[in-house]
Amino acid sequence: MKVYLERKGYSYSNTTVHKYMNTELGLRSVVRPKKPGYEHGNPHKVFDNKLKQNFTADEINRKWCTDFTYLFLANHEVRYNCTIIDLHDRSVIASITDRNITSDLAIRTLRKALESQPTIKDGLILHSDQGSQYTSKAFTEFCESVNVTQSMSKAGCPYDNSPMESFYGTFKSEFIRQNRFETDQELNESTLDYVYGYYNHIRPHSSNGYMTPFEKRYSNQ
Repeated sequence: MKVYLERKGYSYSNTTVHKYMNTELGLRSVVRPKKPGYEHGNPHKVFDNKLKQNFTADEINRKWCTDFTYLFLANHEVRYNCTIIDLHDRSVIASITDRNITSDLAIRTLRKALESQPTIKDGLILHSDQGSQYTSKAFTEFCESVNVTQSMSKAGCPYDNSPMESFYGTFKSEFIRQNRFETDQELNESTLDYVYGYYNHIRPHSSNGYMTPFEKRYSNQ
């Protein structure tokens, strides 16, 4: 919020902004719903961590990160989102929400990302955790078929994929927990509006020197 105000010509400390949001406006945090359980399968193949927490990239489409998260409809039914971001500028390259957390959802998200970036060079790294969707035979063979090199976090180490943890934290706190979704269509359309519209084009990102992802992405073109 401090960055938004500065862009409008107002300069306030974080303490002052927090005081007005909390005391004057009566804004409060949102209680998180309980995290659903996951079923774990046997991995077909596990890959080394090629990023080693180096989350920078000098060019677009050289290092991507991906992950899943859970979302809730108003009736408490669970849906699952798979998103891919580019570490060069933290832009969302692809995002799909579905009823089930499967390797097929991971494949469809990666295919969508690749189709949106037709000028990708060889050497693209896709980093994920060791979830069964990413270690499955179907997903690993799809990556091989499209010349995508897989990289994986150490088991149980969220810091190895912290850009995705950060993205989903922002996605949920700023968007998901502030809205109510009655249908899959509402959830899907609103999610796409947020990630491709607001997050990529409007929201300043600290990793980009407070440029938006697309300002950073096209700053050298």
